[in-house]
Amino acid sequence: MPRIIVNAFLTLDGVMQAPGGPEEDAENGFVHGGWQAPYDDDVTGRLIIEGLADADGFLLGRRTYDVFANYWPKVTDPDNPIATALNSQPKYVLSRSLKRVGWNNSH
Repeated sequence: MPRIIVNAFLTLDGVMQAPGGPEEDAENGFVHGGWQAPYDDDVTGRLIIEGLADADGFLLGRRTYDVFANYWPKVTDPDNPIATALNSQPKYVLSRSLKRVGWNNSH
């Protein structure tokens, strides 16, 4: 039976956001964007890469899909393990508003 494994970036006080920059999600006055960057290290990077490389597919919300689809298809370096995983594996997008998906292997 397939399993869903959640990879989330979450602070102890409940801020959940991808490790992007401060401008990534400023909606509704959110001022904590980019909170993770000062805490990144080699172990964090290795765990992220291993988690993505081990996945058989990705379950994405519409906003995450939009961010990823605007960036990752442009990264074509075969030595980039994150791009390789995201660009090659199936992506399942949960959305009520998205009419179509254009990134390869997206459903």
